[in-house]
Amino acid sequence: MESVADQDRYFVPPPSRWPAVGAVALFCIGLGAAFAVNGMLLGKLSLGLGFLILVFMLVGWFGDVIRESRLGVYLGREDMSFRWGMGWFIFSEVMFFGAFFGVLFWVRTVSVPLLGSLDYKMLYPDFEASWPLSTGPGISQAYQAMEAWGLPALNTLILLSSGATVTWAHWGLLQGKRGQLKLGLLLTVLLGFTFLTLQMHEYGHAFSVLHLTLGSGAYGMTFYMLTGFHGLHVLLGSIILLVVWLRSLNGHFDASQHFAFEAASWYWHFVDVVWLLLFIFVYWL
Repeated sequence: MESVADQDRYFVPPPSRWPAVGAVALFCIGLGAAFAVNGMLLGKLSLGLGFLILVFMLVGWFGDVIRESRLGVYLGREDMSFRWGMGWFIFSEVMFFGAFFGVLFWVRTVSVPLLGSLDYKMLYPDFEASWPLSTGPGISQAYQAMEAWGLPALNTLILLSSGATVTWAHWGLLQGKRGQLKLGLLLTVLLGFTFLTLQMHEYGHAFSVLHLTLGSGAYGMTFYMLTGFHGLHVLLGSIILLVVWLRSLNGHFDASQHFAFEAASWYWHFVDVVWLLLFIFVYWL
């Protein structure tokens, strides 16, 4: 149990170089992006350098936090601060995806019916106010919509299974079963990368067979924006869980001190919920 003094104490780390390193990384990325869109070779070099510095910063900064945690300097107040920080981060992600789901809702329930009520025959003779749009603004090539049953349904099963395996790993941690913890985390990571592999195959099928691209009107744009950003979150979540798994192999975490594991599992469950909404509203309905 913590003493009253420990509960009132808050650890203040020494000055860190990592924010300055991160600023340099973001400067190189921003400069590289500006040069790259103008077709300059320096743009790709600057982008690559910026991302390398960013990875170096993340490894170093998180490494410092891990070492401080292992030294036992984080107690009740620090733990609560981390939990609030992770909670607000996930809330910001909810708002991020909420904006894209809002766009999808607006297009399907407001914009398309409105266009159907107007006389668009002069501009788009074959226009039909149905979703997904087959003709209309921004559609330069006929395409087919993605079917829900097939790879999307399989990926849904994979992510739901990964949610179960990370929960199983959590139970193992709380019960002191290190083998269950390690196996559950490993299965979760493998399922995450399997999901990404199947999604890449799905994108290839969409481009080459269905002719579904970002230029396929509102449907193509909302499809790739929602599924693409979700795939990016799955990649980040898989990397986070991989780091947690490697830490567990090194004996990190116990039943009372394992916030890093909890934060990773919160994020992964959020990714699962977002995919369920995607499957229902983007693929199925």
